[in-house]
Amino acid sequence: MKPSPSEAAIRISRAIISASNQARPTRSWSPSLEQTLHRLGCHDLLSPSLVARVIDPFLLPHHSLALGFFYWASQKPGFTHTSISYQSVLKSLSISRQFNAVERLLKDVKAQKIVLHSSVYRSVIASYIIGKRTQNAFLIFNEVSALSREIGADTCNSLLAALASDGRVVYAQRVFDEMIKQGVILNSIGFGVFIWRFCRNAKLGTTLSLLDEVIKHASKINGSIIALLIIHGLCQASRVSEAFEFLEELRRREYKPDFMAYRIVAEAFRLKGSADEVQKVLKKKRKLGVAPREDDYREFIFDLISERRLPEAKELGEVIINGNFPIGNDVLNALVGSVSSIDPGSAMLFFKFMISKESFPTLLTLSNLGRNLCKHEKTDELLDVFHILSSKNYFSDLESYSAMVSFLCKAGRVREAYGVLQEMKKNGLNPDISSYNCLMEACCREDLLRPAKRLWDEMYASGYGVNLKTYNILIQKFSDIGQIQEAQWLFQHMLEKGVNPDATTYTSLLEGLCQEKQFESAFEVFKKSLEQDAMLAQTILNTFIVYVCKEGNFPFASKLLCGFTNDVGHPDSHVIFLKYLADAGEISTSIEHIKWVGSSSPSMLPTISAALFASLASSSKPEPILKMLQTIQEKSPVPYNDSWKELGVECQVV
Repeated sequence: MKPSPSEAAIRISRAIISASNQARPTRSWSPSLEQTLHRLGCHDLLSPSLVARVIDPFLLPHHSLALGFFYWASQKPGFTHTSISYQSVLKSLSISRQFNAVERLLKDVKAQKIVLHSSVYRSVIASYIIGKRTQNAFLIFNEVSALSREIGADTCNSLLAALASDGRVVYAQRVFDEMIKQGVILNSIGFGVFIWRFCRNAKLGTTLSLLDEVIKHASKINGSIIALLIIHGLCQASRVSEAFEFLEELRRREYKPDFMAYRIVAEAFRLKGSADEVQKVLKKKRKLGVAPREDDYREFIFDLISERRLPEAKELGEVIINGNFPIGNDVLNALVGSVSSIDPGSAMLFFKFMISKESFPTLLTLSNLGRNLCKHEKTDELLDVFHILSSKNYFSDLESYSAMVSFLCKAGRVREAYGVLQEMKKNGLNPDISSYNCLMEACCREDLLRPAKRLWDEMYASGYGVNLKTYNILIQKFSDIGQIQEAQWLFQHMLEKGVNPDATTYTSLLEGLCQEKQFESAFEVFKKSLEQDAMLAQTILNTFIVYVCKEGNFPFASKLLCGFTNDVGHPDSHVIFLKYLADAGEISTSIEHIKWVGSSSPSMLPTISAALFASLASSSKPEPILKMLQTIQEKSPVPYNDSWKELGVECQVV
């Protein structure tokens, strides 16, 4: 009895995900998954609606599996994808921002004149905006602009703001015009960022005509905020006198410039040395200006940050703090944490303003600031943050101290990080092992091996001991620098202490031993992993084969695979070995190995064949792989797609 479409979708998706968990890397499409689907016998059930049911919702987070399954289904004779299957795979690819694949599929859709639902274009445009590909987003919008209302106000406003922010003001104006034409509601983010950038180079009359359009059009904009943005834009473009005139035009249209807008103009005149003009502006401010609404600006800045319009959030934040206008601590925290990713200097201004108001960053803000200062290599600023907060007695618990230790270590300030640990102890706080490990990692990264060893001794002397991460840090470092005896001693020490090694431990030590040509010792270490956990050994085997083959010891790699295939063998390990043999021109060795696999584990041959066939296109030496495929076909009882033979003929002609 045939399963229902829902049951079939569940069964197929589970089979794909389960099989992909065994692949390397996991959750990626591979030839072995096609074998799984063939064994499942689902080929006859395939239809565009079933493909869509499998992808959405089950494969949505796994773009490689979604796209692989989509293409695999299309191989069925007579199968043709429709809008429903295209929509599901485009949704998956948009979520994971696989732009090249999205573009290929959209070209197919256009060529086949397939009509997609507006929600697909909405997700694709949103994905391009998040991925900072605003021109691509505009090109998609331009093709389907008639669907603007269906695509939605939020997406259209996001695109409008993103294009303007990126300096694509001409494209932004076309989006604006289409939104007006289609009756799409404008909001403060979309229109605000657009008019902020547009007004700098536009004639005042043109800017006014846009404002009048918005007044007639359905919109959800804050007049005072729009007024401030226009005034700020004009002053940034050194059009201060025009900005002063424009205040009155804004007031007439009920845009209600607030004190901040007047202050921007006054300060711009002050910088020009026009004292009389400053007084005129201040007089108008007292007579006509309104108090800025802190909650309105709070909401607008949070919206800018959520839309990733960080340059605009930064500029507006600077306007507020430079005028010493009211701003909430939650807004300052948001500005410090987010703006530090693009402009650490500006983030430090917000941070110091916060401190001057006797407010303090949350731990999350401190973490974001610290991480971004490290990323931008602003170590002096990081130390400045620490000293300022320390002088204010900010550090009062283990969590805040640990965060600071972590960032100082990332910045390579090992001495300062160690000083923080000592300060913690003075204040009656016991550093946890993660802080010690962080410092240990920094010592190793900076090649400070003597301090690292002293830190090891201190960890034991203080009663903290060490854990798996401590061992891994040191084993990896000693293996990297060729001090393999030290690494082996640590490995033995952890076994004696009852600490189970993990994949990182084994791969670090195996790499070091192979580089030192100590293959038998490496073999003994690998056997330990097998004794510990067969699944762990299986995950390590591929990497071990790579390390051995890199050193050119093919006989040892063959012995390793032949000795453990029944226990932890996986087709991927044999494929890795065979590819190295092909690159080295070891054809006779590869053929002998294939024959051995065929006699001991014939079920692996189809998967090995599929993987070798897939590698032909990118191989610089296809001849050895073609000979391997021929040997596999002779050896295997399973019928094969022999299209590789055509490639063999082409190679001979060449």
